[in-house]
Amino acid sequence: MTEIPSAGSIPISAVTGDPVVRVAANATVADVAQAIIHGEVGAVVVGNDERPTALVSERDVVRVLAAGDDPAAVRAIDVASKNLIWCDANTTIDEAAVRMMNHYIRHILVERSGVLIGIVSARDLLGVY
Repeated sequence: MTEIPSAGSIPISAVTGDPVVRVAANATVADVAQAIIHGEVGAVVVGNDERPTALVSERDVVRVLAAGDDPAAVRAIDVASKNLIWCDANTTIDEAAVRMMNHYIRHILVERSGVLIGIVSARDLLGVY
């Protein structure tokens, strides 16, 4: 009988199907909101670097709105997370989930050979489990 691997042992790259959505380095939070809606994603990368250093999530957009700030006047880079957590494409789902929990994050960036290949959210992991 062929053994079926557990969901947690699948490589994280198996759930990086959606293309990475990006906004320009000089984008506003309003631009990010549009990119999130059009890309149907929960987070976008700021800039075009192969290994980005800034990520803006839905929650970041909501924080700007809740503060009463004008999203068209706030720069995305000013609200972006800059302490990004990465994993290799061969990292297992379980390993990525533990890393996300340890860092209290909802998105982990997935790389192969130092290049971003996808972003995996906590929601994506829930779908696997």
